[in-house]
Amino acid sequence: MSGILNRKDQHLDVILSGAAAHGLSGGFDAVRFVHEALPDLDHAGIDLGLAFLGHRLKAPLLISSMTGGPARAEAINARLAEAAQQLGIALAVGSQRAALEGAGTPGLDLTLRRRAPDVPILANIGAAQLTRGFGLDAARRALDMIAADALIVHLNPLQEACQPEGDRDWRGVGAALEALVRGLDAPVVVKETGAGISAVTARRLFDMGVAAVDVAGAGGSNWATVEGERAEDPGDKAHAAAFADWGMPTARVIAEVRAACPDGLIIGSGGVRDGVEAAKAIRLGADLVGQATGVLSAAMTSTEAVVAHFGTVIRQLRTVCFCTGSASLADLRRAPLQG
Repeated sequence: MSGILNRKDQHLDVILSGAAAHGLSGGFDAVRFVHEALPDLDHAGIDLGLAFLGHRLKAPLLISSMTGGPARAEAINARLAEAAQQLGIALAVGSQRAALEGAGTPGLDLTLRRRAPDVPILANIGAAQLTRGFGLDAARRALDMIAADALIVHLNPLQEACQPEGDRDWRGVGAALEALVRGLDAPVVVKETGAGISAVTARRLFDMGVAAVDVAGAGGSNWATVEGERAEDPGDKAHAAAFADWGMPTARVIAEVRAACPDGLIIGSGGVRDGVEAAKAIRLGADLVGQATGVLSAAMTSTEAVVAHFGTVIRQLRTVCFCTGSASLADLRRAPLQG
């Protein structure tokens, strides 16, 4: 079991080094708002709030799943939870596989809920494990472990294919996921890990009954590259290197999934760099915007650093609303685009 925890520590080191950057951008540079030179608004009065999982968020932001080995996970989780509580935004934890298998994951217990009593917390398990003993019981334990409001099931076939120890037999995963969604008495969110969810797959997931889809497109960390960096065998490294620009850019995926799933709850993540890009994601169809790698350095430092990071994102998002004449997120979704 120590192998899983060591692997998580290696993942964190690679991401912090900057070596995991995706070969593609998130695609937001091609999206430009029409500037409103005469906004009839009070900047401070713009409403960025929304309802999510029975809570009222102060801003449409999710601290996306991130993890680390035992030496750092407890501090990271504590800082993220405290920041989420102060800011009134949602928090998703990293994979709970190690904790569910008995190895323990520091910071993943009810202490997390005590640090963030008033915001949505999302538990997390991997889809690949659903055919390997992680069924309804494991999902319920993951939720109970941190008193979570919902469960994320992450899809990471590219990472598993490039990981030397990866789970490459995905036969039956779709059926197992549908059974979990229909059997679990809590909302299920399905997310990718950086290659994107196509419109066809998103429609399939919503038809299963998932509560939300996190498209997690290309533009942030590339998990094929992460696994290539930590691989020791030259063949493994060469295999992973070919996928440096694999995936669908986040901006494009958000727009396509929204068109295919007009009533679905969509989370946009994957290379969202700042509040301007968060605003673009919302304009393209995201209800909520997730960020992980962009806040990781702050999470390694302090709660105050995380709060400062997202405080800037929120300020930037508010200024986009101001400069597009958008008094609310509903208005921002209708803001005119150039071209």
